[in-house]
Amino acid sequence: MKVEDIPILELIPQRPPFVMVDRVVAFDRVITTTAFAVQPDCIFVEDGHLVPDGLVENVAQTCAARMGCVNYINRESVKLGFIGAVRDMIFHRLPQVGETLMTSIKVREEVFRMTLVDAEVRIGDEVVATAEMKIALSEVDAQ
Repeated sequence: MKVEDIPILELIPQRPPFVMVDRVVAFDRVITTTAFAVQPDCIFVEDGHLVPDGLVENVAQTCAARMGCVNYINRESVKLGFIGAVRDMIFHRLPQVGETLMTSIKVREEVFRMTLVDAEVRIGDEVVATAEMKIALSEVDAQ
């Protein structure tokens, strides 16, 4: 099975209503891309727009999906992870309900259980947000 066909809930520890990625669309050990359609009932939607916290969580869950793919390939369980730091996050605009985010992360460095990524969130050809994020992965299995 291709990782793109794996149900997202098998790759990430988050559960509804806190899921901010719909599917993995591309994966390798360096670059991972997810898709997320902004729905009106999303907990991070206010006044028809995804709030900045929702974009941060979307990037973090793209990181989680990457690690979920690695774990799936290695036949390991999904682990809990935590945002260690967010730097230089720039919001060019807030996505609207009905738009689909394509979020890509590129691993810059991975040391022990800490991963540093550069992230870019796009809607079509438009970049709507960029950031650098550090994710700490625990050894605790997700429930």
